[in-house]
Amino acid sequence: MRHQSGQVFGSFYVSKAPMEKYTYKNGATPLTGQAIFYMLLLAIQFGFQPILTKRYISHTCNSSSCRSSVVLVQEALKFFICAVLLWITPQKKTAFQGWSIKTWLAVAGVPSLLYCVQNLSALLAYQVLDPFTFNVLNQTKTLSAALCCYLVMGWKQSRTQVFALFLLMMAALIIEGALPLTFPSSDSLRSSGQVLQSHITALFSSKSSGATSSLTRHFTHGVLPVLLASFLSGLAGALSQKNLQCNNRNSYLFSMELCAASSIILIVSMCFSDDGRTLYRHGFFQNWTWSTMIPIFTNSIGGIVVGLVTKHAGSVRKGFALVFGFGLSGFVQALFSTENRITNEQIIGGSLAAISLLIHCMNPYVQGSTDAGQNSQTSTNG
Repeated sequence: MRHQSGQVFGSFYVSKAPMEKYTYKNGATPLTGQAIFYMLLLAIQFGFQPILTKRYISHTCNSSSCRSSVVLVQEALKFFICAVLLWITPQKKTAFQGWSIKTWLAVAGVPSLLYCVQNLSALLAYQVLDPFTFNVLNQTKTLSAALCCYLVMGWKQSRTQVFALFLLMMAALIIEGALPLTFPSSDSLRSSGQVLQSHITALFSSKSSGATSSLTRHFTHGVLPVLLASFLSGLAGALSQKNLQCNNRNSYLFSMELCAASSIILIVSMCFSDDGRTLYRHGFFQNWTWSTMIPIFTNSIGGIVVGLVTKHAGSVRKGFALVFGFGLSGFVQALFSTENRITNEQIIGGSLAAISLLIHCMNPYVQGSTDAGQNSQTSTNG
């Protein structure tokens, strides 16, 4: 069925026209070809970034002060690239209309602070939790994004889309090995039960104050911070999406504003931390090599693409691109390493992620509809 300049397949609308002209009744935007392209770029960058960082940064910048200098240079490079891209686009004449320091603080200040607190919370949780627990709890980010999009913009998810989000979280857990594909043996279940029983006994035993204190710290300094980081990630993404889509903020300008706000926050924090004093004594580029700029450049490009994905696809669908990046990272490591190979978890998890994305796109929430069939009929006829 033809619909102006695009085509409708069920309720999955692929538009050839600008995104702003077509929206569902709850305000959500259809998944355009441009959005798919940016999501693909983000998945590729996210998949290759850990490999590049491990090869060119991890062995040379082990100190926190070196990592701080990397982040600052990365923000500055991202700001410069966005400025160049904005300058060569036709939108440069209208992007700065109505711009002021006040609007900059309102638009970029709050998301930057949220991202800063998110990073600190995730760092605190990572120091307390084991990688398995951290990765499991961290996969609630996409659900947080959907919740915050509803709280901030009132954008609802259909029941089928909620199912797709849980399917996506399951795919991410499978890819990371947190969710086994085989049912655990009876011995493994018995061992897990004994561990759980010992934790409960220690928690309620007055003689085990040390164990109780350890479990309390595990929850207050591990579980709560990673859940807070997940929620703040969704909230910052929803605020960014509102500025980019509802307020029609230019994505390059918004990325520049975020870079400036984040850099100021980081510089101020360094003035009161050991990182700033270490950089002052040993130099800003301590332990740097020319190859350090490779992952910095790719991560800067990734940050710009995140803004484009948020504007054209939304913060919820950004989560789909990141999960595809998880799977791609495993495939790339298997191709370039003799020790790693492509696992069944990566194949099945990647397939589930693709299926969940298709389900999410084909069943948008439509006001007054109660099932996917009604959604499809309303979307194609409207």
